[in-house]
Amino acid sequence: MSLLEKINEPRDLRSLSTDQLDQLAQEIRAFLIHHVSQTGGHLGPNLGVVELTLALHRVFESPRDPIIFDTGHQSYVHKILTGRRELFPTLKQRYGLSGYPSRAESEHDWVENQHASASLSYADGLAKAFRLRGDNHTVVAVIGDGALTGGMAWEALNNIAASPDLPVVIVVNDNGRSYTPTVGAIADHLSALRTDPRYEQVLDLVRRSVTRTPVVGSAAYEVLHGVKTGLKDVLAPQGMFADLGLKYVGPIDGHDVGAVERALQQAKHFGGPVMVHVITHKGKGFPAAENNAEDQFHTVGKIDEITGAPLSGPGGRQFAEIFGEELVRLGRFDDRLVAITAAMLYPTGLHRFAEVFPERTFDVGIAEQHAVTSAAGLAMGGMHPVFGVYATFLNRAFDQVLLDVALHRLGVTFVLDRAGVTGNDGASHNGMWDLSILQLVPGLQLAAPRDATRLRQALGRAVTIDDAPTVIRYSKEVVPADIDAVDVIGGIDVLARCDHDQVLVVGYGAMVPTALTVGRRLADQGIGATVVDPVWALPVNPALIDCAARHQLVITIEDNGVVGGCGARLAQELSHRKIKTPVRNFGVPQRFLEHGSRSGLLEELGLSAQEIARETLEEIVGHARPLTTEDVLADRPQS
Repeated sequence: MSLLEKINEPRDLRSLSTDQLDQLAQEIRAFLIHHVSQTGGHLGPNLGVVELTLALHRVFESPRDPIIFDTGHQSYVHKILTGRRELFPTLKQRYGLSGYPSRAESEHDWVENQHASASLSYADGLAKAFRLRGDNHTVVAVIGDGALTGGMAWEALNNIAASPDLPVVIVVNDNGRSYTPTVGAIADHLSALRTDPRYEQVLDLVRRSVTRTPVVGSAAYEVLHGVKTGLKDVLAPQGMFADLGLKYVGPIDGHDVGAVERALQQAKHFGGPVMVHVITHKGKGFPAAENNAEDQFHTVGKIDEITGAPLSGPGGRQFAEIFGEELVRLGRFDDRLVAITAAMLYPTGLHRFAEVFPERTFDVGIAEQHAVTSAAGLAMGGMHPVFGVYATFLNRAFDQVLLDVALHRLGVTFVLDRAGVTGNDGASHNGMWDLSILQLVPGLQLAAPRDATRLRQALGRAVTIDDAPTVIRYSKEVVPADIDAVDVIGGIDVLARCDHDQVLVVGYGAMVPTALTVGRRLADQGIGATVVDPVWALPVNPALIDCAARHQLVITIEDNGVVGGCGARLAQELSHRKIKTPVRNFGVPQRFLEHGSRSGLLEELGLSAQEIARETLEEIVGHARPLTTEDVLADRPQS
């Protein structure tokens, strides 16, 4: 039996020798590579935190001492050590193991945090609650150097440092990367510690100092902190954290279990907030990951567990590729165009623009709020910024979109990747909120292109609008073949038409193919259906309202929340015009979705073409009297 098979809970780790811990670390890496290569998932980040997670669970008593992983994509080792090893064949599959911490899975998961830079705020609140209740618990927050580029982390640090008796241990997992290499002054600061030629000497000095120093609270901390050993003078960059009032420990070799464990023990017994700075290597132990310059296998699909080569061939082009190429083309003709990313240069496709126009590309780190207001400033200065961001991450910057961009009537283009139901990353990564949230922004114009041609057209138009924010949203799915219109009415693409006006099927973005299938199914049942795509969903096109007024029933199909979505907005506009045509909205129910495949989730939600067509037929049958010509004429808006 392997050592790993004997580990079912954290306390099983505490009797292991140094040699056994090293062996266990090797077994965990082999386990991760084997299983994640078969299911896909966040491989590189977890390979980098094996020894760190072992040390955390040997020093702290989870779940009594909460361990909060910022973002949470590096929690696989934590899951292995807390009794979920056998579930790894189901990783990120429906009803299987989540790719992030999950309160439903284990009492060891305190927070289902899947967006970056939030762990320190959780830790601050939890520690204050424990103090008020008289509970003697320590709260541990594990945050990467990438997440430290987010302003929310520094707001929390400001508050934690102001509470000298708060039992919080902040572990900075410094691997020089978020998704890709970390950028900005914070990254430069931490890099100064990593790249200082005296770094190895410092690690050795810390290791020897801790080894010979008993754990006796603040006195021991002084040795580790370096005040008495001279470390403070050797590596001055740590002064930034000390100036905040935070006790700083490090840098520590994050792949030396003993060194990390001793540092954590010292921090735990200090009695107040302490920052422990550990240096790790993303993808450690898997040469294919370590040598991957782009992202060191931050996340992978199914791969060969020996070579790291993807097991499936190219599945078709992504919308992000089309967007990146088209922005480069537009940038050659318009030197006002600038690109902004929040630490997602490659995933959003903006690396192409960065390669051609590096001086016009700005990576602001994990700081969506700053990105939006900085974009406002760029627009005020005569540029046209294009901010590429995942749809779910724009939620964090809604106030800035509303009051910093829209209020000032500024031309900023937001390109929302991974809009709609994304699937196996779970609740927080589904982009199912943006259409509802952005409905509230006065003057905002939003396009949901169904294919590559419509994306290029929408982007070309968006970057010429300089007096209002524009939004383009698209799915992470493979770009379908172009779906050409059979007619265009007032800017509305008619994709399928019938001879008599019974049902108007309105499809938005990624749901247009579904809308077309629904139209065909209705036609097979003898129901006349016209299928349209507004392309520009906001503001609601008057031509769409006129078209809706001529039909017996309107159905709308979107992969956004059904409350406040595009369908609801169309129904509201019809009501304002006193048009009586009933509207049936098909969208995502207002609940947090569990992880699973996109197609599987859509089916469960009743958003398959078969289910929509069935419910539409029931809706038609439910109307006792079909509309007459007189009804239709009476309902038409007056010119």
